[in-house]
Amino acid sequence: MPRVLRILNRLIIGGPSKNAVYLTRYMQPDFDTMLVIGGKEDHEQDADFLAMANNIEPTCISEMKRSISPYNDWAAYNKLKKLIKEFKPDIVHTHAAKSGALGRLAAKHSNVPVIVHTFHGHIFHSYFNSLKTNFFIRSERYLAGLSDAIVAISDVQKKELSGDFRIAAPDKFQVIPLGLDLDNFIVNQNEKRHQFRTEFDLDDDTVAIGIIGRLVPIKNHYLFLKGLKYVLDNTSVKVKAFIVGDGESRAAIQQMANSLGIKYTKHTDPVHPDPLIFTSWRTDVDTIFAGLDIIALTSLNEGTPVSLIEAQAAGKPIVSTRVGGIADVVLENKTALLSEITDEKTFSDNLLMLVNDPLLRRKFSNAGKDYVISKFSYHRLVNDMSGLYHDLLDKKNHRIK
Repeated sequence: MPRVLRILNRLIIGGPSKNAVYLTRYMQPDFDTMLVIGGKEDHEQDADFLAMANNIEPTCISEMKRSISPYNDWAAYNKLKKLIKEFKPDIVHTHAAKSGALGRLAAKHSNVPVIVHTFHGHIFHSYFNSLKTNFFIRSERYLAGLSDAIVAISDVQKKELSGDFRIAAPDKFQVIPLGLDLDNFIVNQNEKRHQFRTEFDLDDDTVAIGIIGRLVPIKNHYLFLKGLKYVLDNTSVKVKAFIVGDGESRAAIQQMANSLGIKYTKHTDPVHPDPLIFTSWRTDVDTIFAGLDIIALTSLNEGTPVSLIEAQAAGKPIVSTRVGGIADVVLENKTALLSEITDEKTFSDNLLMLVNDPLLRRKFSNAGKDYVISKFSYHRLVNDMSGLYHDLLDKKNHRIK
């Protein structure tokens, strides 16, 4: 059976971790896979529970961190080469930027037959200044030359990477959307909803809005707060908002809420009388989705946001910015209302519309479930990736002969 060394930056809450874990688990027994992960940053929430739930024990290279460090990066590179020598993979498949760089270099210099990389997002705008951005673009172009295939997780992302940033020719890209285990977001919804709303003392007629993810600048929580302020000032409906997650921007976001006059409580507070709650990290995302009524996303840049896939599986309508692969994840005006990142008024109006219209929320809810189950199941992901692996191995074996 072919061997795959799967290399992931860090096992933290988010789409890349789920993608790597599900591929590692569900491509067995056809592909013997070792999952390698790097070290997380202090403010990030690990997803060890995800690996444990899927009976996977990742190998950790602690020096492989998100930030650039010549000493740590060199140590991680050498450890990857040692693993490759011991495991003897037929395929090295890297996920995300740092692991993509170190993993592909190590694989190329170790003569691994097939090298694959997945872009789960990219850092080519809204992250760094132009000098750093140009450096990363040039680096990715070089690394693309070492790759036998590059996986984009949406058609929009492929267009950006091949057309806008010219990372590689279009024919080197394979579009394989994320695949997830969505069962937990469908079953026992009533019980989970009751549990969540009891925890936060929500009446049945309170509309609960949530935004889920890391508290970092790229997620643009200020737009969410501006939209929430607009809703609070323009509706008679009872509203409670939840910021789920944590990160380096938490204090700044709380200061933004203060400046807008939005009172809030934290997850450590005994009661939650105010309109906004910071929950910090939660692992029971299925329960959170069940308890919420509307899911928001305000990012400046996204690959394929897992939270929007899971939200639709849970039957929740969405209000989001129109960036990255979001348009490939939702059905605009059928499961989600979208706006440009610079259009604060439309975002706020969209949020208010869903708050005020329960019939529209129900209509979006019904449309979302069938759509994501057919497009984003892990069964489809495994079939697509298996086909790609076999094609690449066949071509490489043919060349060798």
